[in-house]
Amino acid sequence: MRATIMHAPGDVRVEDRDKPTIQKPTDAVIKLAAACVCGSDLWPYRGADKISRPVPMGHEYVGIVEEVGADVKNVTPGQFVVGSFIASDNTCEICRSGYQSGCVHRQGVSGSQAEYLRVPLADGTLVATPGMPDADKVPSLLAASDVLGTGWFAAKAAQVGPGKTVAVVGDGAVGLLGVLAARQMGAERIIAMSRHTDRQALAREFGATDIVVERGDAGVKKIKELTGGLGAHSVLEAVGTQESMLQAIHASRAGGHVGFVGVSHDVSLPGRDLFSSHVHLHGGPAPVRQYLPDLIDLILRGDINPGKVFDLELPLEQAAEAYKAMDERRAIKVLLRP
Repeated sequence: MRATIMHAPGDVRVEDRDKPTIQKPTDAVIKLAAACVCGSDLWPYRGADKISRPVPMGHEYVGIVEEVGADVKNVTPGQFVVGSFIASDNTCEICRSGYQSGCVHRQGVSGSQAEYLRVPLADGTLVATPGMPDADKVPSLLAASDVLGTGWFAAKAAQVGPGKTVAVVGDGAVGLLGVLAARQMGAERIIAMSRHTDRQALAREFGATDIVVERGDAGVKKIKELTGGLGAHSVLEAVGTQESMLQAIHASRAGGHVGFVGVSHDVSLPGRDLFSSHVHLHGGPAPVRQYLPDLIDLILRGDINPGKVFDLELPLEQAAEAYKAMDERRAIKVLLRP
């Protein structure tokens, strides 16, 4: 099969690899209908994460089940499925509490920028759609695999709800879908922080009521001005840098909540700032599996269209161009067709 491999920063190739097979009775193999490049894939692409060997890329996926192991009962060959980027058994105590990304048997899913994918712990990881979805729903279902579920978790972690003012730090796919999630959860006011006109427009389409172009202390000052000097009730952090994390904390009001889902890189929180802020912090890898059934339902009913974050679609063979386009901010998120 053809698969996307990162050999070094900036060096992405599509190569021939062995088609995956069932290795454990809890596995499934799926034929991928669509995959994509994630913002987190840009960390190794830019050299921020070290690569010591060629790495199969991709962790977002939808497709059709081709084969299942002997112990798999919840999905069957021929079904269209959506899966999380972290495999979980969905039965342990942690999973039952809603944190499948912290499952005691969790495994990372990787290698989805390819034609086929082996998914471990298939019963607890994959969710089948009720029948074969229409083609125009596939991008949104793919978004549910990670960026929508992650934006949703950020909003949940930040306690978004009716009457709340929400600020969103980060205008990538996760931040934009955090805006969508906040609107779905009934937020009264949603402030999107973005300097890019195309992303500002999509943020407004998803439900943003205000746009703040400033960053850092200037961005915090602007949010304070928009909220009567108090700050937002809920802040979604979707970047993962020192600046973005401090911006999120400082933009929150006393007693407010920060939901942080940006993959942390060199973040060190000053204890005195945190102590005096009275801000609740909650986040980490999103338990996407918890939300998948409801998100799939919202998508198939036409209530939400998160697939709009894909502003460029390319064949799998052009995966290198997909990385380049996102790295250069010529695309918000690129969908790949095997």
